[in-house]
Amino acid sequence: MGEVARLADEIRNANLIQLHRVTAAQVDHAIADPALASAMSTLDGLSDNKRKQLLFVNREYSATMLGQRIGAYGWAEMIGYLRVLARNQVFKEYWGMTAEHRRSLPRESHEARVGLAVDLIMEELAEDPDEWWVVGSADDA
Repeated sequence: MGEVARLADEIRNANLIQLHRVTAAQVDHAIADPALASAMSTLDGLSDNKRKQLLFVNREYSATMLGQRIGAYGWAEMIGYLRVLARNQVFKEYWGMTAEHRRSLPRESHEARVGLAVDLIMEELAEDPDEWWVVGSADDA
């Protein structure tokens, strides 16, 4: 990789990290203030505590995707982290409630690819929850 391409990747990654910091700070404010949480969330009919939980789990999911995008770890490792996260009941609720959100993503986007992989993980968990640790086809998405 040439020096210019490497520098471009570093700048892109720095920008992604900064964007994540801004978003995480906004989520922190929303978690601390129910009025802000209501303004940030697109999900209706939630208690303040449930909304906070869903915002937090979305932040965790986003941080995991960011780690892979900036090269902190590869696709398979990200899928491993998400496979563990998918066992969490709040994440399962979040995933079910946000299915429509993911349908609006461009199919070729990183987030859409990750979403499809997590859909496969969720299907595998539903079929055999005792084998959550088994790495299946989600690794190849």
